Amino acid sequence: MDRIDLRSDTVSWPTPEMRQAMAEAEVGDDVFGDDPTVNRLQEEAARRLGKEAGLLVPSGTMGNLVSILTHCGRGDEVILGDKAHTFVYEAGGISAVGGVHPYPIPVQEDGTLSLEAIRQAIRPNNVHFPRTRLIALENTQNIVGGMAIPKAYIDAVGELARAHKLALHIDGARIFNAAVALNCDVAELVAAADSVTFCLSKGLCAPVGSVIVGRREFIDQARRIRKVLGGGMRQAGVLAAAGLVALDKMTQRLAEDHANARLLAEGLAEIPHIDVDPSRVQTNMVFFSLRPDAGMSAPELVDRLKKHQVLILARDERRFRAVTHYWIRAEDIIRALGAVQKELS
Repeated sequence: MDRIDLRSDTVSWPTPEMRQAMAEAEVGDDVFGDDPTVNRLQEEAARRLGKEAGLLVPSGTMGNLVSILTHCGRGDEVILGDKAHTFVYEAGGISAVGGVHPYPIPVQEDGTLSLEAIRQAIRPNNVHFPRTRLIALENTQNIVGGMAIPKAYIDAVGELARAHKLALHIDGARIFNAAVALNCDVAELVAAADSVTFCLSKGLCAPVGSVIVGRREFIDQARRIRKVLGGGMRQAGVLAAAGLVALDKMTQRLAEDHANARLLAEGLAEIPHIDVDPSRVQTNMVFFSLRPDAGMSAPELVDRLKKHQVLILARDERRFRAVTHYWIRAEDIIRALGAVQKELS
């Protein structure tokens, strides 16, 4: 019986087309700038997102770290959400490595930051304060449910940033999911941003890698920061080849993952002892919880589901996250729902 792994879209693996492209990839030394497949990926990523240049990095965490360290110097400050992946899940790297000070403000239920809260967080020119240099958004916003942040809001934050001579960075690990959910061209969606990172893995199924895009001079400096962090790779074309397939093919089918996530949420809503709001499922994430009368904890249910070859992620004693991806089909959702129903009956 095949395993149904809903813990994250990070568990996805390369498609046969990707493996073939990797095996046949033309390579060079990317630190010298002469890996043709990496160069083609970087150019295509920049074109798709409407920016001048791109830079391949090993991970989304490094992409955000490189971007923030390129925008900010030591002692500078970045305004970001208190539930932002960069603030919560990236090991404090911007401070530990770059000496950059985070100013976290509350993430709202729709995944946005209040414009007034951002405005109030911008420091005045005072020797006692760190200097505000950057505003960072996340799209989709993971922790509040994979919410897609609309273009009008991003444009408003961009206008606010420009008015105060600040830069705007978007952690777009799942930016293509957001674009699909909003029915918005991805370049238009991020037009107001000075830099964007997005993951080639996760829902796009490549085995490794993220890309940073932005202005050419920004990417030139980001390349130096990547080198400092040990992110300069040599014959990385074998990875970039999978990334090109991801951009060309996988970005076109993400609506299927979103539909499967809605199917899962609607099915869970019919099962006793579970609380879930299907109306909040915008992309490929489903957040749900056990009611107090369930008779077990979230970790206990996770453990019981393993015998059905169903894997989900417990967030705490009551709450779960499930994430759909390319290797999850509608029939897998039905089977997973049956397993949950059986264990809670």
